[in-house]
Amino acid sequence: MVKVVIAGPKTSESTGFACDSTAQPAVVNSVAQVAGITMDVLGLPFDVARAQYARAVQVGLLERSMLASRDFSRAVGALEQLTLGPWARHV
Repeated sequence: MVKVVIAGPKTSESTGFACDSTAQPAVVNSVAQVAGITMDVLGLPFDVARAQYARAVQVGLLERSMLASRDFSRAVGALEQLTLGPWARHV
């Protein structure tokens, strides 16, 4: 009986770069996490503006209107897209 030995890793998890596994390399996961955090931090001023608008409506400083809310949301969304470009969040 002849034994055939193939050199290389025994499992795809030992390299982290296997093509057919669902595990992604640590670098790809890290870059994706950093990009997500960066997009959240850059979008923070726009979230604050939306929260301030909602609070102003709640306390009665602004009219409670679905159309006005829509217009404000569209304006802030467009401003976010214009300002941040590819870093803007997409819904």
